[in-house]
Amino acid sequence: MPERIVFVTPFSDSAEMADAMAPPGFDFFNVAAASPEYHAALAGADYLVGFVSGLVQTELFEAAPNLKLVQVLSAGYDNADIDAARAAGVPVANNGGANSVAVSEHAVMLMLACARNLPWQYASVTGGRWTGNDTPRVFELRGKTLGIVGLGSIGKKVARLAQAFGMTVNYYDIARLSEDQEDALGVRFRLLDEMLEGADIVTLHVPLNASTHHLINADRLARMQASAILINTSRGPVVDEAALTDALTSGRLFAAGLDVFEEEPTAPDNPLFTLGNVVLTPHLAGPTYESHTARVRNGFDNVQRVARGEAPLWVIPELLE
Repeated sequence: MPERIVFVTPFSDSAEMADAMAPPGFDFFNVAAASPEYHAALAGADYLVGFVSGLVQTELFEAAPNLKLVQVLSAGYDNADIDAARAAGVPVANNGGANSVAVSEHAVMLMLACARNLPWQYASVTGGRWTGNDTPRVFELRGKTLGIVGLGSIGKKVARLAQAFGMTVNYYDIARLSEDQEDALGVRFRLLDEMLEGADIVTLHVPLNASTHHLINADRLARMQASAILINTSRGPVVDEAALTDALTSGRLFAAGLDVFEEEPTAPDNPLFTLGNVVLTPHLAGPTYESHTARVRNGFDNVQRVARGEAPLWVIPELLE
């Protein structure tokens, strides 16, 4: 009897790609999360693939006792119940860096938008306040120091892009590179607070867990230069949003570019909306046409690895302990 793949996604691009790329020899169910079709297919599922981190809980493993792999198509998995997966003995894997190009490009876009004060420029044009070269202070990236917090797949790509702009790149990560690896990538390790104090731009690329919740808090924001820019394309709660709002309002931080928020969707009265020194996007750094293709491909590759009796790739660190 063929093994069963249950695929779940809210993105039409991913759903269409999954139908086209589903590996042969499996029973394949492309269903909406929490739908009657999902629950009907789950009982016989061997593999659950998709944007499923919020569905990874004790009830999942009770409903699908034959699961061999939960393959998350996102990089993040902070809504997954890791203890439940551990108790069930089911590996959970993320997308293997499939969205790393998209997120790294988005992070650099936010750096440029903040450094060039893009919100002010856009408002000037659309508001009929054309002022030519009479602009507020704006900056180039060339010659600036970038601090990367989290040098995984995304962080490494950000480092390479930053160097193309002529930036100096420092990083902080609990998994430190060897000196040869640092030389090859052109980066240098700094302690976190040391890096924050010396950076013109800080960009965050860490998972959300107990150790990274409010990693950037009022004390650490106070260490940054008043001319510095903070970029967050990781997870909203990595930053204490109230402390960030205060720093931006008081002028203790030049600007911030945020793709993620502590509450999503964020409230319409979020005080960040009233500030002119922020660039905000709606948690869309990762989903591009190309990344949808890559993540579906990686997911089905991992399924086939497990089906062949091999160990899955990209199992989340908490389940490798």
